[in-house]
Amino acid sequence: MLLGYMRVSKADGSQTTDLQRDALLAVGVEPDRFYEDHASGKRDSRPGLDACLKALREGDTLANWKLDRLGRDLRHLINTVHDLTKRGVGLKVLTGQGANIDTTTANGRLVFGIFAALAEFERELIIERTKAGLASARARGRSGGRKPKMTAAKLRLAQAAMGKPETKIAELCAELGITRQTLYRHVDPNVAADVKLTQSPTET
Repeated sequence: MLLGYMRVSKADGSQTTDLQRDALLAVGVEPDRFYEDHASGKRDSRPGLDACLKALREGDTLANWKLDRLGRDLRHLINTVHDLTKRGVGLKVLTGQGANIDTTTANGRLVFGIFAALAEFERELIIERTKAGLASARARGRSGGRKPKMTAAKLRLAQAAMGKPETKIAELCAELGITRQTLYRHVDPNVAADVKLTQSPTET
């Protein structure tokens, strides 16, 4: 059984699936076996695609107009097709780059295997470049990762503010641009409370 999946990026009516629908009808997809989404391909959740993948059964084939209509990126596409293959479901791409992919044939599986190998190669290159960049940064005295939210200057302000009875924690966190958890990770609220208790009215 052939099932067809279509997607356009915008849901405002400026794009239609007519061209995709005509192409899928031409290869034998029945009108009641279409699934479609009107959403960016980068979205993790696409109800039409989710329903289509769920409806596919062993021996079925998923027909798709172009590769970029199906996958968010090459890695997502590879994983999707691997999952379909495990379930005994084929993929047929009608046009554009990847038009030779038809995983129900030996040649199609070969072409897709090349795509998968390239994706793996790209992933290894990214990992290698990331490691090299971090090593270079460490050699220059820099460490990778996100910059800390709590700077030395913010810490001094927080310590001074926490010693004042009128300080409101929510307002302090908003002013410093940090969360309550970050504040308490650097300033012990029990110590701050002790400071408040030992202060005299003239000290505040």
